[in-house]
Amino acid sequence: MTDDFPITIFHNPACGTSRNALAMIRSAGYEPTVVEYLDAGWTRSQLLDLFHRAGSQVRAFIREKGTPAAELGLLGQDVPEETILQAMIDHPVVVNRPIVVTPKGVKLCRPSEVVLDLLENQPDSFTKEDGEIVRLKPSA
Repeated sequence: MTDDFPITIFHNPACGTSRNALAMIRSAGYEPTVVEYLDAGWTRSQLLDLFHRAGSQVRAFIREKGTPAAELGLLGQDVPEETILQAMIDHPVVVNRPIVVTPKGVKLCRPSEVVLDLLENQPDSFTKEDGEIVRLKPSA
């Protein structure tokens, strides 16, 4: 199924939301390409491509919690996108996660069930790590 519907998840295994999104993808029958971006890092062109394809501004992908974003001065509305982009390259943890890419689009999957909008097939049911049951859309 993966060859017909390729999926890439930019993943942080320490993040519960990222783990839940990955588990949802797998429970739907896919084996995605998993990019642990904290190890792999980012390139300028890669980030710009992802943000463009997601239809979002660079600043929409800043992760504040548990990152040096505030200390780096990235949170003000007057901070140039180029400054934010360079900080994301220098400090990969500043990029929010998980980012999922499928033939249906690119999205920051927060909350994790946003990933379901990017899948052709969905799991029959899904329970998150914390026990929350994800209500799946009825099939058409």
